[in-house]
Amino acid sequence: MDAALHPGTTSCSAASCCSAEVAAPKLSRSVAWLQGITLAWMLVECGCSLYAAASARSTALLAFGADSFVELLSAIVVLLQFLPRFPLQKTHATRAAAGLLFVLAAVIAVIALLAYRAPKETSFLGIGITAAALIVMPVLAWLKRREAYATNNGALAADAVQSATCAYLAAVTLAGLAIDAIWHWPWADSAAALVAVPILIIEARRAWRGESCGCC
Repeated sequence: MDAALHPGTTSCSAASCCSAEVAAPKLSRSVAWLQGITLAWMLVECGCSLYAAASARSTALLAFGADSFVELLSAIVVLLQFLPRFPLQKTHATRAAAGLLFVLAAVIAVIALLAYRAPKETSFLGIGITAAALIVMPVLAWLKRREAYATNNGALAADAVQSATCAYLAAVTLAGLAIDAIWHWPWADSAAALVAVPILIIEARRAWRGESCGCC
């Protein structure tokens, strides 16, 4: 009855909900600081790990570098949500990143199996960057999670999960590199890469599901 007497009430509520969903949130100084640090670190981590992977012929470092690249994209998406009317939708960006992770997981699994006994070069750069990531990423994940709860920012919370996953992947990669460097077991690198594959798949599935607004 009320809807019939006031036909604009329902549409106005829906419009308010959708406008709230589309409107860009305000970028706080703490979020800008966190994502700025993340972008700078992920550029260094991605570049160093991929270079080290090519130099040492390390499949584990390739997996770690690929994940670093997707983490870099995730940090960019978090910042883009603060731009009004930006044409890139978060759903499309996260699903593209998820698809890339699925493909990379398959490629890394194949390479790890084919190069199981191939000799690897000791990569001190790879050991250094993964050890540093094992320190930096848990701290970033904790700070992002705290800020996401304070600001009710779902994208930042998802980015915090990816930072935590990156730390776990760094530990796996570092273990494989260290074992190969100390005992010269070439299979340790491939084993670390194969352990990284389900981590990449889990992260890809999480990114594919994305975040949804419960009001519409």
